[in-house]
Amino acid sequence: MRHQQKGFKLGRTAAHRKATLSAMSTALIKHKRITTTHAKARALRMYVEPLINRAKEDTTHNRRQVFRRLQDKHAVTELFGDVAERVGTRPGGYTRIVKIGQRAGDSAPMAIIELVDYNDVKPEGASGGRRKTRRSRSRRGSGAKAAAAESTAAATDEEVEIVDEEATTEETAEAVETAEDASDAGTEADSQDSVEESDEEKA
Repeated sequence: MRHQQKGFKLGRTAAHRKATLSAMSTALIKHKRITTTHAKARALRMYVEPLINRAKEDTTHNRRQVFRRLQDKHAVTELFGDVAERVGTRPGGYTRIVKIGQRAGDSAPMAIIELVDYNDVKPEGASGGRRKTRRSRSRRGSGAKAAAAESTAAATDEEVEIVDEEATTEETAEAVETAEDASDAGTEADSQDSVEESDEEKA
């Protein structure tokens, strides 16, 4: 049994596994974001985050220890330069793993692993928001209900104002129509009276 044996075998011997993680760490430091299988991404996070943590303190000893793992002087320079400046105030959690589905050939679960400080925008397909617990939901529920009630009341007031405006517009239109009908009726009566007067004069 593998009790107390933390880590991932990845189907490789120890030397092959170290070489794989070293190459992936170098690629991650240089490109800030790589795509790999989910198991390799999890193993890489355990391998590279202690190296990033060492880069916060630029000493000869730390550089030698990081170079011992990476075996790439350009990656070490990048890590202790630009990357160390970005992660200087972060107390941990330097990488982010985002699942992106399965590979077409063998259906292996794929993932993107990236440095958090170089990408503030979440990749497509990432789940948004934190998971809410019952406690947080119950505490925030009253505030949310109050906000919803206020928004509903405001919407109702706006609807009432719109209805009042429509009613006023309809009443105005009806009054105009009534006045026009009355004027038309008065004109017809005057024309009839003039016709009757002309008939009487002829008689």
